[in-house]
Amino acid sequence: MKNSKPIISIAKETILTESKAIANLTNLLDINFETAVNFILNSNGRVIVTGIGKSANIATKIVATFNSTGTPAIFMHAADAIHGDLGNVQENDIVICISKSGNTPEIKVLVPLIKNYGNKIIAITGNVDSFLGKNADFPLNTFVEKEACPNNLAPTTSTTAQLVMGDALAVCLQELRGFSSKDFAKYHPGGALGKRLYLRVSDLIKNNEIPKVTINDTVVKVIIEISEKRLGVTAVLNADELVGIITDGDIRRMLTKTTNFSNLTAKDIMGSNPKTVHQDAMAIEALEKLENNSITQILVVNDTNNYVGVVHLHDLIKEGIF
Repeated sequence: MKNSKPIISIAKETILTESKAIANLTNLLDINFETAVNFILNSNGRVIVTGIGKSANIATKIVATFNSTGTPAIFMHAADAIHGDLGNVQENDIVICISKSGNTPEIKVLVPLIKNYGNKIIAITGNVDSFLGKNADFPLNTFVEKEACPNNLAPTTSTTAQLVMGDALAVCLQELRGFSSKDFAKYHPGGALGKRLYLRVSDLIKNNEIPKVTINDTVVKVIIEISEKRLGVTAVLNADELVGIITDGDIRRMLTKTTNFSNLTAKDIMGSNPKTVHQDAMAIEALEKLENNSITQILVVNDTNNYVGVVHLHDLIKEGIF
């Protein structure tokens, strides 16, 4: 007979079961965790993360997190390890073995081999009294009372606990290393995330036109400049000094007041004290200024506060930052 529980109820029950187990991990942390973190921090080797089954899937994610946060790591499948891949483990490497039961056949074969090489073992296991737990140098307890699976069989809560313990290790190491957003950018150069971390305003404006008029230029010239440069805005200069800004919105507002603008100049319709951003600022800073001021363009200046270009919201959208 099919389960008659509402779908949302099942989902909530799953989330609550796992969240309670994760919260309980804080009660299971002990000196082994702290010692393990310090050992990795002071090691000259890499972190080798191994497991089998669903634990192997979790191991690959932990490896990815380590690598992206400044801790060199590689994945080694426990079954492949005892068929040749054990050669991945070098003299100063630290091995993290992940296993819910800690008693799988592959783990029982693998652990003594690693210990014979003299490498330290960190265990992430739901059973610290298991073969793995007792033979590890640093056993980390990820015990869960039950899986979210209604049959208490499919690895769900247990693998989530393993993943969270791996994240806790990685974040501790990241903070202790002083791993900054600039360091993070080195390892994430691709995609929107990478661009948020390394793309600068100067990169955005290099292909843009540089619309500008003087304070005494006619409104007709202003309209032509805005239309030709296709950025919906122009800077207003007095000699080389940036003194104002005129947007296509300013032009529309002028036209609601008068259609006789033959005697008007840029100075008459410009907005004073325009918002600016430095050319060396991060692109994300330009986006924040646009959002905070509810505008779609911002003028760009250099070290001497001279006007050098325009960033348009479309530039940020094109780069996938917005």
